[in-house]
Amino acid sequence: MPDANENAMDPNALFREENFTDQKIGAIRKLVPVTANGADDPDRAIQYMGSAQIMSPMGPIPLNFELAGNTIGEAADDFAAKAQVAIQEASQELERMRREQASQIVVPGQGNSSGIIT
Repeated sequence: MPDANENAMDPNALFREENFTDQKIGAIRKLVPVTANGADDPDRAIQYMGSAQIMSPMGPIPLNFELAGNTIGEAADDFAAKAQVAIQEASQELERMRREQASQIVVPGQGNSSGIIT
């Protein structure tokens, strides 16, 4: 049984989350560091995370990526470039997975049963 402390949150690594969206392309999460009592923590940097999704034959794939900038405007300006990189990485990963799936050798008696009883 896992130790309860393995799943404990670190009270010194908490962030308050604010969400921004243009209701078209995606969303930006602003992560404001806070102390254990909930006050802003000026000793740690604010982080911005972008999120979007792309459609694939398997359905929507969520993309999450870090954005550069010191303001929400700077993060928004960085969104397109970082989203493009995330799309390219996701496409490469999907292609790698497709190639792996296509190259698997089917051996009788292994894997899922066809449902035929012999």
